[in-house]
Amino acid sequence: MATSIVFSTLLALCFCYVSFAFDPQPLQDFCVADAGGAVRVNGVVCKDPKKVTAEDFFFSGLQKPGNTLNPSGSRVTPVFAAQLPGLNTLGISMARIDYAPWGINPPHTHPRATEILTVLEGSLHVGFVTSAPENRLFTKVLQKGDVFVFPAGLIHFQRNVGYTNAVAIAGLNSQNPGVISVAANVFGSNPRISSDVLAKAFQVDRNIVETIQSKF
Repeated sequence: MATSIVFSTLLALCFCYVSFAFDPQPLQDFCVADAGGAVRVNGVVCKDPKKVTAEDFFFSGLQKPGNTLNPSGSRVTPVFAAQLPGLNTLGISMARIDYAPWGINPPHTHPRATEILTVLEGSLHVGFVTSAPENRLFTKVLQKGDVFVFPAGLIHFQRNVGYTNAVAIAGLNSQNPGVISVAANVFGSNPRISSDVLAKAFQVDRNIVETIQSKF
């Protein structure tokens, strides 16, 4: 009887270990993304290593200013695994962000990454809000050379507070950090979230919600 109990316990422990164990680091030198692969995985399937070239680890374009002629007055140029296949499985990515004078990178979150932001040119007012129930706002005005970090999953924003263009570089600890833009996702979803739901959530008239929805 005792032997049976011990065996059952060991079997359960082994099952739990196999079920929950994972490898936080790649198990090979690289796994260049094969965008044309038909297999669906959590990430992107690996390209045949024999077909990998230096171009798979190269991206050119961050020297070019992004077009900020849009309602937000900003432009994000991402360098994720979709743009740089060699990033696949490496858990890192980056982006250039351009801001017109008084332009904003609207409140948004990255569900899969922490972001570290470095100002290259100009002055930025940045901030993030903690989760409920505190909803605490942390803000800072950054100058050229300053660095600020936005914890994973928290709503954050940037605003150019100068009369000239501003530029920043963001580093993220995911090959595909994802982005949820608060206003665009809530008011511009497809299909639309019911205006009655949003009116009650934001405690405003339904007509106001529909006006906002019309802009997305």
